[in-house]
Amino acid sequence: MHEFSIASAVVDTAVRHAAGRRVTVVSVRCGRLRQVVPASLAFAFEVLARDTLCDGAVLEQEIVPARLACAACAREWEIELPVFRCPTCGTAAVAVVAGEELEVESIEVSQDEEAPCIA
Repeated sequence: MHEFSIASAVVDTAVRHAAGRRVTVVSVRCGRLRQVVPASLAFAFEVLARDTLCDGAVLEQEIVPARLACAACAREWEIELPVFRCPTCGTAAVAVVAGEELEVESIEVSQDEEAPCIA
């Protein structure tokens, strides 16, 4: 389950940017083509956040739909199944324009309390 490695990177990124403050919310954008199971990512995040500045933080996930663009006719469309052929002109010369994202969009930190010395 690759969600644990993704969650580990998310926790590390949030902790690095929190500057010693307790993290309350972590927002991530994850493209559908990354094949991440949201419930598995949430579970992995909860487990890996323990005893870090992210302990108890909420993980907000935005799933980015997969979108393709046709090189021949410039049409863009959203896909549910990985069928990489333009529905307008039928060409297979298409490019993925969305759906491969995997990024920490933002973090929220507590302003009121100093976090204990947690790595």
